[in-house]
Amino acid sequence: MYVVIMGGGKMGRNLASFLIADGHDVTLIESDQELCNEASSELDAMIICGSGTNAKVLKEANLDDADVFVAATGNDEVNLLASILVSEFKNTKIIARLSDPSHSSAFKKIGIDSVVSPEITTASYVEKLIIRPKIADLVVMGKGDAELLDIKLENEKSIGKKIGDVSPNDNFLIVAVYENGNLIIPKPEMVLKKDMKISILVKTKYAQNVMKRFTNL
Repeated sequence: MYVVIMGGGKMGRNLASFLIADGHDVTLIESDQELCNEASSELDAMIICGSGTNAKVLKEANLDDADVFVAATGNDEVNLLASILVSEFKNTKIIARLSDPSHSSAFKKIGIDSVVSPEITTASYVEKLIIRPKIADLVVMGKGDAELLDIKLENEKSIGKKIGDVSPNDNFLIVAVYENGNLIIPKPEMVLKKDMKISILVKTKYAQNVMKRFTNL
C-alpha cells in the first residue's frame, strides 16, 4: 500500500514509522524545513519539503498512485484545503485530522472518508483505519491491547452459523448485533446473517484474523 501523509509533526512521523514497519510505502509532506530534516533522519521514506495545499507538491508525491492520503497537520483549514485538492484523485482514500468540532460539517460536505479528532488521533489509531478498511468503527480500549470493532458480516463461512457456535472464544467476543438499526444483545441461538452489522470485542493482536473471519478482507 502507498500512503501519503501531510504533516511532519509527532503524529505524522509516528504514523509513517508504523506504516513503514508494516512494509508499506510512505511519502511525507511537510512545509517546515526543520521538521523535514528531522523526518529525513528518522524515516525510510520519501520526504517532500513543501505545502500539501500546493497542487505541484501533490503531483510530486504521486497522488495518482496513492491508496490513502492523510491530512495530519494541526490546522483544520490546511487539512480541509489539501483534502479538497486530493479529492480530485478519484482512487485515493482521504483521512483528515480535525481540531475544531465546529468544522466537521465542512469536512463531511466534500466527502472525506474518515475524520479523526485530537481526542482519538493517535498514530496507531489512524494506522488501523488505513490497513483495516472493512471496519465501520473502531474503539481502542484498555492499554491498547483490545479493540471494539463494528463490521458488516460478509464472509460466507460465518453466515448461517449460530452465535453460540463461534463466540465467545479465547480471543474475541461478539457483544452486539444490529437489525433494522436496532441494537440487540446476542443470544447463543441467534443466527448470523449476511450484511448484519456486528460489534466484536477482540484482543488487538488477533484483530486482523477476526476481520478475515467475518469479512471478505
